[in-house]
Amino acid sequence: MSCANPVDAAVLAEYWMGALAGAAEERVEEHLLECDECGARLGEVMALADGVRELARSGSLRMIVSDWFVRRLAEEGARVREYAPPAGGSVQCTVTAEDDLLIVRLAADLSGARRVDLGVYDARGRERGRLKDIPFHSEAGNVAFQESIAWAKAAPSETVVTRLIAVDEAGGERLLGEYTFHHTRSLPGPGDW
Repeated sequence: MSCANPVDAAVLAEYWMGALAGAAEERVEEHLLECDECGARLGEVMALADGVRELARSGSLRMIVSDWFVRRLAEEGARVREYAPPAGGSVQCTVTAEDDLLIVRLAADLSGARRVDLGVYDARGRERGRLKDIPFHSEAGNVAFQESIAWAKAAPSETVVTRLIAVDEAGGERLLGEYTFHHTRSLPGPGDW
């Protein structure tokens, strides 16, 4: 790299999102006007951000989403399949070929929680995956979880259990809510006719 003071990729991302304060933004902008190398890196950051945005909008990611995100995609024509079982409850669920997003609203008392994990388990209680330290608003009363629509469309009929877990500073865990999903496959797959 020939640039004597390359701009950090995180700073370039903040610049691209308009998140830098006035003086910091001006410094980065001045540098970019003089440095083709950092300008090229900004182009890479922009391409990466666009790719992540498209991946998120595709419904393929397993992630926590905001109500705004769900509303916006629905307004743009995305077909959103939503389930909202009560804490301790269960729901019969499926997805169709026409569904673009699968959103699960997990109701829980989040007040007092400093860190929340979202665990996904099979019917026998074996953990299949965990999203650690998920974003949440303690006053919201729920978490909106986007399950991968590609995974849901390919999944066999099965029972999946999701848990919201408060984790304290010492690593101790407290169950905030458990939600059981009885998924019925509606799309043909290997071995199905």
